Amino acid sequence: MLETPPMKMAWTAAFLIVLQFMFISVEGIGVNWGTQAAQNLPPSTIVQILKDNGISRIKLFDSDAWTVSHFAKTGIEVMLGVPNNQLASLAKHYDKAKDYVKENVTEAYKAGVDIRYIAVGNEPFLKSYNGSNHATTFPAMQNVQKALNEEGYGGKIKVTTPQNADVYKLRFSRPSAGQFRSDIRDVMLQIVGFLKENDAPFLVNVYPFLSLYQNPDFPVEFAFFDGGAQPVMDKGTAYTNMLDANLDTLVWSLRKAGAPKLKIILGEIGWPTDGNKDANVNMAKKFYNGFFKKMATKKGTPLYPGEMEYYLFSLTDENQKSIAPGDFERHWGSVPANVQYACQMADCTALNHDGSCDKTLDDKKKISYAFNMYYQMNNQDVRACDFEGLAHVVDQNASTNECLFPIGIESAGWKLGRPVGANAMVGLFVLLLLLLVIK
Repeated sequence: MLETPPMKMAWTAAFLIVLQFMFISVEGIGVNWGTQAAQNLPPSTIVQILKDNGISRIKLFDSDAWTVSHFAKTGIEVMLGVPNNQLASLAKHYDKAKDYVKENVTEAYKAGVDIRYIAVGNEPFLKSYNGSNHATTFPAMQNVQKALNEEGYGGKIKVTTPQNADVYKLRFSRPSAGQFRSDIRDVMLQIVGFLKENDAPFLVNVYPFLSLYQNPDFPVEFAFFDGGAQPVMDKGTAYTNMLDANLDTLVWSLRKAGAPKLKIILGEIGWPTDGNKDANVNMAKKFYNGFFKKMATKKGTPLYPGEMEYYLFSLTDENQKSIAPGDFERHWGSVPANVQYACQMADCTALNHDGSCDKTLDDKKKISYAFNMYYQMNNQDVRACDFEGLAHVVDQNASTNECLFPIGIESAGWKLGRPVGANAMVGLFVLLLLLLVIK
């Protein structure tokens, strides 16, 4: 029998509850998909998960042609990524930029991939990088844009660069004091001018959790959206949450840079579910519920009113990410991706509305049921019981009076090259149950 460890299952179940709210209430959802994991879901499965849940945008951290090809003619908008380790090459050699566009953009676009943006670099001006990308990020952006123009995509695909909020955010400052950091101000003014000229968005990653993690004096309620925090007053405007204050700090910074109407996109936003005392299921649920309700209003911030494009971080956990910033770095994922993968490859119809297991199992047991079905339908292969560390094999029967957890049996069908599906397993259990009742 396949079961999930209690500690891990707690945050898995809560994410299902959060995502149920999200998919019903909010449209135009975008997600990040990182692949720094020992095992990654196939791109075809990722596409199906997005479509099944009405997620219309995806942000990638590279531009792998094979991966990108799976998004052709899916109706999903794609943001390609250029890793920081490619910035120097793209900045120094225009031919490299031309090759990048031809190999990663032209073919995919012709095949029907709806590429909207190219994110050149990823938070390249983090202080921890010690200035290593200061001289290469903007030239790389220019060369990629030039190559796009030559290929005829300049008006269709926009070049931008995702920035961490530390490029402008000053601790304890009011939004109106916002301006770009002094050590990168010149290059940021160049980038902002470039974005304005090309009608491209400013991409910023905002994490209220990190403000809480990095500053012991940070007011906890200010990270959420319940209105429980002491308001921060700034020029007659009351700020009750960190996201509004942070984004309006960016608005003020852009105003001072001569681009007051530049489009802003939340490139990454989320809350981790493990790896720190504040990275847990309850706080993640509280954050996401408040965030989705806020996005559903389409009111924006005091200085940036209206609907905002955003990308959740992240679709899945990444168990090979660096934990230098903190153990939580491997736990930003939206774990239902594993559940949906299990149900696509196995039979979870008993969990459907009015199915035998629908109302009789709690969220934890429903996830265990899905993982167990996948495990059983794969002949109890140990490789089918991991799910990124969320599951393990147990010897207790998790069945209830109303819901049976099938157990696979060896079938002659395998010897004939014909696998036996879950219907056979369920049918056998039902038959045995009826015989017991008759007796």
